Amino acid sequence: MVEIDTILLKVASQCNINCSYCYVYNMGDDSWADMPNFISQDTTKAVSKELKELFANQQRPFAIVLHGGEPLLLGARRLEALLYSLRTAIPEHYCISIQTNGMLISDKILDLCSKFKTSISVSLDGPEIIHNANRVGHHGENTFHRVIEGIEKLKSHPDAEFLFAGLLAVIDPHSNPHAIYNFFKSVGTSSVDFLYRDGNHDKLPFGKTSFYSTEYGKWLASLLDIYLADQTPIKIRILDDIIRLALGGIGVKEGIGITDFGIAVIDTDGTVTKNDTLKSSHKGADRFLENWNVHTHHLVDIFSSNEFANAHKLQRPTSLICQMCPELQICGGGMPLHRWKTETEYANPSVYCNDQLHLINKVKTMLFGLEKCA
Repeated sequence: MVEIDTILLKVASQCNINCSYCYVYNMGDDSWADMPNFISQDTTKAVSKELKELFANQQRPFAIVLHGGEPLLLGARRLEALLYSLRTAIPEHYCISIQTNGMLISDKILDLCSKFKTSISVSLDGPEIIHNANRVGHHGENTFHRVIEGIEKLKSHPDAEFLFAGLLAVIDPHSNPHAIYNFFKSVGTSSVDFLYRDGNHDKLPFGKTSFYSTEYGKWLASLLDIYLADQTPIKIRILDDIIRLALGGIGVKEGIGITDFGIAVIDTDGTVTKNDTLKSSHKGADRFLENWNVHTHHLVDIFSSNEFANAHKLQRPTSLICQMCPELQICGGGMPLHRWKTETEYANPSVYCNDQLHLINKVKTMLFGLEKCA
């Protein structure tokens, strides 16, 4: 059986904003439209039953991430019922978290999350002009100030040290890394998880002029200078992971290093899918051939199947360029969604290959004083 690290539970298929770069709604896959708006009580019960069985059968702890759409559209009453059901299935030390745009954070929501030991990560791309460039409402309205209001409520809660798990930010390679870093420090977060923009060989990510260009790598290399010069830095996972890997350690999430990161997605109707970021490759890319659903199948059986194992292996790059690269142990080949090309599917280096090499070279130069890769 593939051991699972994260169950990403889709609890809402709708969102209260319309981010221009969203892989769920704006990259060609419209399967969300066929899903229930919210996870039902019956599906919640079925998910909880399956998670309880997974807990009994797997030694490795796993986390549950409530996702969407926007998960807080559930509202306090439905969220309370969901969290109660999940916590009856898995123990308190198993992580449950919510990934939210922050606009619907309320005192009631925070009290419930504190009660059921559920942390909250907020999506925030940077200062107002950067954030509002892509994270807008359905009529183009700005969202920055409402997100900041939500973060301030989160920070002021008595259990804020536990509740506030950090920020998630999509990189804008045209932005100033120094301004971005200083802004996030001023927000008062303990960590920022910077993400590459979704894209692939068929459709280059925003800001990349070619496969060989290094706009994102240079941006992250500049951020590394700022990060290492700060005596009291906030945590930045992508930089921490690459530094750790360069020193012979291991990464902690899919996308950096040779990982064995077990992830499964459960949609609002109970359908089990692959990593949902694959939606950005092509329509249906996240779907299994088997129509697995928690109402009709057991998770432990799904995770023991050949089809699930083959999907899990997609993390490992199959491109000869990657397999022969001296930096594969650090780079890991990147996220599968960034490798997609229609003619060769996922058997390609990441579209961010040269960005990764640029950043790895910078890290190794700073650690060892010598350039280690081109």
